[in-house]
Amino acid sequence: MAEKKQSYEEARDQLAQIVAQLESGQSTLEDSLALWEKGEALAKVCQEWLDGAKAKLDAARPAEGE
Repeated sequence: MAEKKQSYEEARDQLAQIVAQLESGQSTLEDSLALWEKGEALAKVCQEWLDGAKAKLDAARPAEGE
């Protein structure tokens, strides 16, 4: 079964939780590294969504000079 693509909002909310955990300073170094890696992956998901939205907006706008 194919994995469902995570929505922008889901990824953003999880990323915010990870940032809060890291900022709390309560995690071990090993846990912090794992959280950092998960955060990087979530940031990539968010960026892909934002890039896709920008591309759609750019395509929908008439080119300058038209």
